[in-house]
This record gives sequence, C-alpha cells and structure tokens, in this order.
Amino acid sequence: MTFSELHHGDVPLLLPNAWDVGSALAFVAAGFPAVGTTSFGVNASTGRPDAGGASRDATVALVTTLIALPVPISADIEDGYSQDPAEVGAFVAGLGVAGVNIEDSADGRLVDPRLAAAKIAAIRGAAPGVFVNARIDSYWFGQDATVPAVLDRAKAYVDAGADGIFVPGATDPATLEQLASAIPLPLNVLVVPGLTLHELGGLGVRRVSTGSLPYRVAIDAAVEVAAAVRDGRAVPAATSYADSQQRLLDFEERRRTRGDP
Repeated sequence: MTFSELHHGDVPLLLPNAWDVGSALAFVAAGFPAVGTTSFGVNASTGRPDAGGASRDATVALVTTLIALPVPISADIEDGYSQDPAEVGAFVAGLGVAGVNIEDSADGRLVDPRLAAAKIAAIRGAAPGVFVNARIDSYWFGQDATVPAVLDRAKAYVDAGADGIFVPGATDPATLEQLASAIPLPLNVLVVPGLTLHELGGLGVRRVSTGSLPYRVAIDAAVEVAAAVRDGRAVPAATSYADSQQRLLDFEERRRTRGDP
C-alpha cells in the first residue's frame, strides 16, 4: 500500500515516530507499515531544544538514511525551516520521503494561515507525490483553540493542496468527532490516553502519531535499567545484542545494494 492508502484502512494508521536509525529499525521489525520522525526526539538526541529550526540538518541526515527502509518515511520538518514558500517546496522535493509534517506555528506562536497555506501549495507544486500533513497548532499552544477557528485554518490548508490535517492537543471525543466530520481529509491526532485506535477511528480519526512519546519513554527506560543495576533489582528484558546487530547489518546491506552513500 502507498503511504496515502495507509490512511484509509479499517483502523487509523498508527505512525511511530523515530529519532534515529536504531529506533526506526525497531519499529520496522515490529511490523509497522510506515515510520515518521519526531523533531523533538531528533533535536534532543543532538542536545538541542525543540523547534526554532534546529532539527533541519539532523533531520536531513536521518531521513536520507531512512529512505532505504522498505516502508514509507514521513519527515517532521517543523515549519519547513524557512519563511520562503519556494525554499520550503524545494527542500521537501530534495528529501526523497513519502510524506512530510509541516506546522503552522513558529517559536511557540501560530503564524498567519496564509503563509502556512503558501508553503503547502509550494510543496504540492515542487513535490506532487509527497503526502503533506498540515499541522494546526491551535490546541497545542492554546491559541484560537476552538473548533470554528481550527476549521478555518483547515479549509485554507485543504484548498492549498494538503493531503491530511494534524491537530495535536485535541483530545476531547466530541471535538475530534466535529473536526473529523467537517474536514474532508484524513484527520491525524497524537495518542489520546484512554482512547484505543478503534475508538478514535469511530470518531473519524484516520491517523494517530506517537510524536515524541517513544523517545521520552526510551529515556525513562534507560534510566530505569541503570537504576535497577545500582539498586540490586531485576533488570528488564531487552532485545539481544545479536538481534540488534543483525538489524544493522541487514540495513547496511540493503543500503549497499541500493547504492546509497
């Protein structure tokens, strides 16, 4: 199935978000049909705070490697790393990914939806095969966080050529149902505690992203392992070194066969 087709299955597409090659390989080994990146995880892994465009170089390096995987890759590109729509379009066209996630905020504030729409239109023109997931940050930052305001932004992005609408921070079932029924594109949300994929699908959601949650859980798990050894407690089970190494060897061979640098 294409990346776009994955948004129209019996249950919402669960898109796990990787922060490095090892995490992406683990998601693929677990059977996930597509993998996204997380700007927070990518930034954190290089010691930088999230947002502000800091993830650009690391994201390019990561997705350039990950596109060798046998599943579609979607890149979190923050706000496109530029205020020039043409530059954003050219940037996405050069990534080689199946999808991108682009947000309508900068430095923790919503931007004029006309600018966000112009970036979406530029991506559509420069990279027509890329699935453009337009992120609306109204609920995420608590700014214009009403259904009518979000729908106004969604309409602008739909008209500009977006393929999906992402509304992180929206968790109320009634709100999700209203958004899904009014937006003519697949609705994407973050994981909603207490609601299963089937329940979210029943509300009209078509994609659920894990965002930075796996990265943050992994950090907690790493600390717990070290603490367990320190405190004399049982150490949690883990994928063996041999299996982890084999994933890397197989991936290296796949890249060599493709002729990747």
